[in-house]
Amino acid sequence: MLVTLNAPRRIWAVPAILGQAPALRDLHAGLADRLQPQDALVYLGNYMGQGPAVVETIDEVLAFQAALTSRPALRGLQIVHLRGAQEEMWVKLLEIQWAMQPAETFDWMLAHGAEATLRAYGGDPADAPARFRSGVVTTTRWTTELRETFQDHPGHYEFLHRLASAAPTSDGRLLFVSTGIDPARPLEKQNDAFWWGSPAFEALAEPFGGFALVIRGFAADRQGGAIGDHALSIDSGCGDGGSLRAVCFSPDGAILEEHAAVDDV
Repeated sequence: MLVTLNAPRRIWAVPAILGQAPALRDLHAGLADRLQPQDALVYLGNYMGQGPAVVETIDEVLAFQAALTSRPALRGLQIVHLRGAQEEMWVKLLEIQWAMQPAETFDWMLAHGAEATLRAYGGDPADAPARFRSGVVTTTRWTTELRETFQDHPGHYEFLHRLASAAPTSDGRLLFVSTGIDPARPLEKQNDAFWWGSPAFEALAEPFGGFALVIRGFAADRQGGAIGDHALSIDSGCGDGGSLRAVCFSPDGAILEEHAAVDDV
């Protein structure tokens, strides 16, 4: 699902948070006074995973959205939440009984940050191997228990299932994504390239689909910076020694300002 940013005055983009709720609360405190009517606020996925406060991170995202939408002074503010790899892994983990190789898939997920999300919603990784060995029925009972615990947190299930794939601006200049795109595919056929990326993205040498700039919020090396002339990573390494940093763009892609959480995490 693509969500179009309709002629925003400015676009604030928030990169990967990865379960760092204190940093997000601090960032939100600063953004609350910086956002203006007709701005857009785009979260570029990866709220979950790795960090120690996954539940609290989602609670903070939902609470800040509610606070902003209740402010008449911010009429016209657009708020968009994208899906990242961590959210995709959680969806897949909740239906892992249907995986061809559930044990191997599960181990891969844990190695890529999903353990924090599993534990946050009441799961224990040590329970999984015995469930997998017992077969689909037993594994399904386990994932059903996880899903029910997940649904016990108000708004979390709905949040996960309304996440957008990407956010283009209505003038076709900018495209906001979680991890990248595959330049060989058209926009409408990117599918999971949005959250897993593509090696070809790192060598993007020309505008993709007419977009002057593709902006992503997560990089495997957790580094920000330009990717050729037409792509930019704003990953600030939150949770890996960097601070959580939101970046404000003009409609033509120029960086107007940045705001960082006070404490490195």
